[in-house]
Amino acid sequence: AIILGTGLKECLVAGLLASVEGYKILHVDRNDYYGGESASLNLTQLHEKFAPEKAQDKAALTAKYGRWQDYNIDLVPKFMMGNGLLVRVLVRTGVHNYLQFRAAEGSYVQGKGGKIHKVPSNDKEALRSSLMGMFEKLRARSFFIFVQNFVETDPSTHGGYNLQRMPARDLYEKFGLAAETVEFIGHALALKTNERYLDEPAVDLVKAVRLYSDSMARFDTGSPYIYPLYGLGELPQGFARLSAVHGGTYMLAKSDVEVVYDEETGRACGAKSEGETAKAKFVVGDASYFPGKTQKVGQVVRALCLLSHPIPNVNDAESVQIIIPAAQCGRRHDVYVLGTSSAHNVCAKGRYFASVSTTVETNDPYRELEAGLRMLGPIDELFYNVTDVHAPLADGTADGAFISTGYDATTHFETTVRDVIDIYRRITGKELDLSKDDAAAANTSG
Repeated sequence: AIILGTGLKECLVAGLLASVEGYKILHVDRNDYYGGESASLNLTQLHEKFAPEKAQDKAALTAKYGRWQDYNIDLVPKFMMGNGLLVRVLVRTGVHNYLQFRAAEGSYVQGKGGKIHKVPSNDKEALRSSLMGMFEKLRARSFFIFVQNFVETDPSTHGGYNLQRMPARDLYEKFGLAAETVEFIGHALALKTNERYLDEPAVDLVKAVRLYSDSMARFDTGSPYIYPLYGLGELPQGFARLSAVHGGTYMLAKSDVEVVYDEETGRACGAKSEGETAKAKFVVGDASYFPGKTQKVGQVVRALCLLSHPIPNVNDAESVQIIIPAAQCGRRHDVYVLGTSSAHNVCAKGRYFASVSTTVETNDPYRELEAGLRMLGPIDELFYNVTDVHAPLADGTADGAFISTGYDATTHFETTVRDVIDIYRRITGKELDLSKDDAAAANTSG
């Protein structure tokens, strides 16, 4: 198989095709670095991309921020759910052996009045939570006990409900939950990105909340999330090693690479660069390698921020996710805040990194981040990045061009991996079964 681009999605697809299906992979990138749109940049690269005039004065940057090599700043910062799909894919492919993770320290949500609250994820935390009044705490506690006892294959744990047919909205109503409680459960626990899930089967909601609480239970840090030491740029490099183990080949800095199509059938059948052509039955890649075969479906705006202090009001957590539900800031899409530090080896000691992201709704995308930026306190330097999100026009089965969708605004990986698993299914015709892959095998001792 030929894969174009070394973004996270492309690397995950390559890892699955190599380790699960036994494909030999030729992996090509037009850039001279791994990661594509989801790369990690050191301090010099970060300024070269967003503030080239400052990048020239390396002495001034070093004096202000310390060694440039100590920075690994993600362009698309995201945490991984400790028990989630990405960690299971890493275990299935063996890439977890090349990485070291560390649990994040906090998971928060903004409630009424702009106050930040720890996200409660089980019955005990519901009773202690400042998000709800006493009677609502008891109702939420009942809901969490129901979720914790739920076993999909045991109808006796389903409370007499047909969760495959009952919409999530009705399940909330059965427990009498208030709108604010529904909001934080849906957006900060189940990690839903819009309200459509309310009319979808309740079983999906229950499993999503259960995934969050099961991931929480793995760590005693107050967060269900983990993150690799040295940033997400470690992932593509881990997959490059895996590919080599399976006899694959990586080629970077092929700036003229393009997809080759069969003249008769129109199917993607290879790639060419520098006068040489490699053939394959299909080609996988991000949208930038397939002009005319994708459409713009939206935009994401991100602010990448360098700080001299942890994010305030989160118990001095050095790594944290904060979700601002859309309704709390008068928007249609949630705003996501993520913070990391030298604890994950992404900044110099005493320095901190934060990102704020959301889906663009207006002609002034920078202003749309204000609700999140206000939370950060003083910011040493801020870089805005607005990216178009492209999606394929077809699923690839007819023309052999399997194209990944761009990265959304979320600061977690669940939506990213669903796209990868869908591409795997479209290529192989098989469902990827990750049920036997134990996420606990990933080394989180970092």
